[in-house]
Amino acid sequence: MRLHAYAPTRIDLAGGTLDLWPLYLLYPGALTLNLAITRYAHCVVESRRDRRIVLVSRDNDYQEEFASLAALEKRRRLRLPLLAELVGHFAPRTGLMLTTWSEAPAGSGLGGSSALAIAVCAAMSRLVQSPSGGSPSTALRTSRWAEREREIWAHPWIPLARDVEARVLGVPTGEQDHYPAVYGGASAIHLEPGRTRREALAVDLEALENRLLLIYTGKPRRSGINNWEVFKKTLDGSRRLRRNFTQITATAIEMRKALLKEDWKEVARLLRREWRIRRGNAPAISTPFIDRLVRVGRRHGAQAAKVCGAGGGGCVVFFTPPARRAAVAAALATAGATLLPFRIARRGVQVEQLP
Repeated sequence: MRLHAYAPTRIDLAGGTLDLWPLYLLYPGALTLNLAITRYAHCVVESRRDRRIVLVSRDNDYQEEFASLAALEKRRRLRLPLLAELVGHFAPRTGLMLTTWSEAPAGSGLGGSSALAIAVCAAMSRLVQSPSGGSPSTALRTSRWAEREREIWAHPWIPLARDVEARVLGVPTGEQDHYPAVYGGASAIHLEPGRTRREALAVDLEALENRLLLIYTGKPRRSGINNWEVFKKTLDGSRRLRRNFTQITATAIEMRKALLKEDWKEVARLLRREWRIRRGNAPAISTPFIDRLVRVGRRHGAQAAKVCGAGGGGCVVFFTPPARRAAVAAALATAGATLLPFRIARRGVQVEQLP
């Protein structure tokens, strides 16, 4: 059996970092807002006739081989620990080759590792026919649910992927990145005591994507480090960070309302405010090059901009009137940014059987 699974990455609009437990418990009403985008994380899993496990990352040009699943589980030093942990969790009864690659640049801040984890979960579930979401039509059913349900509880792959990533990174990880990978579309991730739920936002996705530009700075972001620094200082009682996250929570709540009303002027205002507050969380969240790109974008008609993910590099999303989009894109390219064309992904993770 050969299976190809692919899951969308995301652009986060507001409320990032709040999805780290137990940070959001300090801020009633906390939520994050994000959009699934057509920059996919891919995996191909192929069963083997022997018991050998082969893991391949095209992006890193890494390959690891193990004589069996037992040999994989005994290995302490791994070059591809995320893949190894997920394969170990699903415990295939046969050998396999798992090959992965991503359409998002390394360190882009687009939730690429989370999307990859969801893609691997989808493929492995299909391969082993797991009772917890592993039937052949699981990924397709999930997408159909997302189209007709406004509020959806966490899919079982989400906490699994979140916890495996935390184990691999050695720092707390949130879960907002996994929802767009599973469901697609525009999401409000409501972070509540005892539960996290996804609200599929009923917004004109075409009108929204026509106002967005995504660029890559050429420098990877420092997600685990930035988030951990901010997380630790907040829980240690930093008044500045507590105040900032109170304001970020309020901004995310207001932006959800503006998106549902399709009040684009208000969305732009709130995006500017979110970035202004977030820049104050840590010095490394922005860079001189990012600041220059934001100024260039604003000078040519962009209404707002913010870094994707934890910052320090990676991608920046710009919000601009459709009539100014081409001019802003040209100016950013001239300034040294790499444009990343995309659309909002209408569907989440998908699995297809290959010949």
